[in-house]
Amino acid sequence: MSCYFRHMADVFAEAGIDLDEVKADKARKKEIDEKIHALVGVEYKDCPPTWKQVKEMLADEKGRAKLVKALRS
Repeated sequence: MSCYFRHMADVFAEAGIDLDEVKADKARKKEIDEKIHALVGVEYKDCPPTWKQVKEMLADEKGRAKLVKALRS
C-alpha cells in the first residue's frame, strides 16, 4: 500500500472503495494513488508531500468531501 493509504481507511470506505480489494490489485492501487497525487498537485510516487496535502484536505470538511468525490469517480 501507499505510505498513507493505511491512514485513510474511513475515507476509502466513505468513497465505496474496499481496501482489501485494492491491496490485491496492484493496478487499482496505482490508479487510486495517481488520482490522489493529481488531486493534490504532487508528482506521482512522491509520498510524504502527498500525505501532507491529503492531511490538510482531511482537516477540512470541504476538503474531505472533495477527496471522497474524487475517489468515487
